[in-house]
Amino acid sequence: MSDIVLEGVTKRFGDHLATDHVDLVIPDGKFTVFVGPSGCGKTTLLRLIAGLEDVDDGRLLIDGVDMAHTAPAARGLAMVFQSYALYPHMSVRANLGFALRVNGRPKAEIAERVERVAAMLDLAPLLDRKPAALSGGQRQRVAIGRALVREPKAFLFDEPLSNLDASLRTQMRFEIRRLQQELGITAIYVTHDQAEAMTMADQIVVFRDGRIEQVGAPLDVYRRPANRFVAGFIGSPRMNFLNGAHAAAHGAATIGIRPEHLAIAADGALPAVVRTLEHLGSEALIHAETSDGMMLTARCSEDVRVAPGQRIAFDADPALVHRFDPEGRVVAVDHQKDSR
Repeated sequence: MSDIVLEGVTKRFGDHLATDHVDLVIPDGKFTVFVGPSGCGKTTLLRLIAGLEDVDDGRLLIDGVDMAHTAPAARGLAMVFQSYALYPHMSVRANLGFALRVNGRPKAEIAERVERVAAMLDLAPLLDRKPAALSGGQRQRVAIGRALVREPKAFLFDEPLSNLDASLRTQMRFEIRRLQQELGITAIYVTHDQAEAMTMADQIVVFRDGRIEQVGAPLDVYRRPANRFVAGFIGSPRMNFLNGAHAAAHGAATIGIRPEHLAIAADGALPAVVRTLEHLGSEALIHAETSDGMMLTARCSEDVRVAPGQRIAFDADPALVHRFDPEGRVVAVDHQKDSR
């Protein structure tokens, strides 16, 4: 199929503007992730693409045809929900083949597709079980298989891993991404978890208040955030922000430094007092407070030796310092001039 193209897509719920004239291209065969805080419009936009909500204004092009007001079943898309939405009285086999039976597909075709998808998702030994006898990860694979068996033009995922524990989320992230890459199918994935966005996406779309703040490849958005909001949302732990004299020294209203870009230095420009130290195994996080009461987080090696109450200082490469104006917009900097 061709790209999915949104042109001025707008949705209102009463006086609330859920999506505000959204323009976006979702590339064919790529994994696009919608990310942003709760209530930013990302799930609403996914539901508009699926046809589960009506578009108030704008065009939604699938295969070059405007389907903004086309019935969901005619769009050729398949959605995987957060709640799995499996039929509890049906076996895995019956759940996987349900949509095909409703559409009147021949029994032999249904059986062949179900067996093929079950093998792909390691569900073959579970085909005769009911959902109640499955783990959370197995149920999620069934939900994905039920979408996959339809051979859709694109997958739509609405926070599908939020009900799983941390280890299963990591495993399922890998499985979903592997499956999408093997099939070369277009995928749109909604999450509030920026770690999921960074690890899974070909293209990240960052939302706030119904608008797109930035679109780009994960590393581009991480390295070159469009504004302070994106800078603070993408990255874990979040970016450190400093103002006052610290920012003025860099010609900005606010500066941002990522925790991994802070280094302990005896004569560093950012003196601080250690408040807590978190050992995470392969690394440690130092939480420190500057003399003017601003908190800093620094990511260090696991063998760092500092203690609460200790006075230390940090430094950062000027090229890795992000500068923002009073409205949170990026301040362009000539790094060659900085280095002179």
